[in-house]
Amino acid sequence: MNSAKSDKWISELVGVFTDPIIVYPSGWQDTLPDWIKPAITMERLLECAKSSKDGQPTATDAEAMAYMYPRTLEAPLDHDWTEIYMYLATQVVRRHQKTEIPEDIAGESLTGQQTRMLNELKAWIYDRRTKVRDERRRTEKRLAKEEAEAHRKETMGEQMFLPLAVK
Repeated sequence: MNSAKSDKWISELVGVFTDPIIVYPSGWQDTLPDWIKPAITMERLLECAKSSKDGQPTATDAEAMAYMYPRTLEAPLDHDWTEIYMYLATQVVRRHQKTEIPEDIAGESLTGQQTRMLNELKAWIYDRRTKVRDERRRTEKRLAKEEAEAHRKETMGEQMFLPLAVK
């Protein structure tokens, strides 16, 4: 693995644990169920391992469901987005809650168009996550540089007394 690829993989791995959970901006955004956060971390970790082997990383099913959750509480979704949300809920709840969604509302599959819509949403969520990560990194570097410069200015001109060697 070359250095740039290694750095990207390390950044992705750190992002698994530190990236924000992107949710639809709503009055409901703070009401995510407690179990979804560790589910997102677990799915991000699996996605990180998978994408290191076969290419482009993306957001996960749990992230897409978490993004959509507050939106579903605002107003009804159209048919395609309802199908996508129920598909995500079915998959994520099965994996992480070990619970079955009632058969009459379970989402077992998506149409080709719905799959494209879901993939676009996941790409968009992932893009937002990485933008936040990159901005945090730039801010941390800037603050560290400012702190080092302030320390340098504070200590400028200070010298420790060192006696001269006597012959």
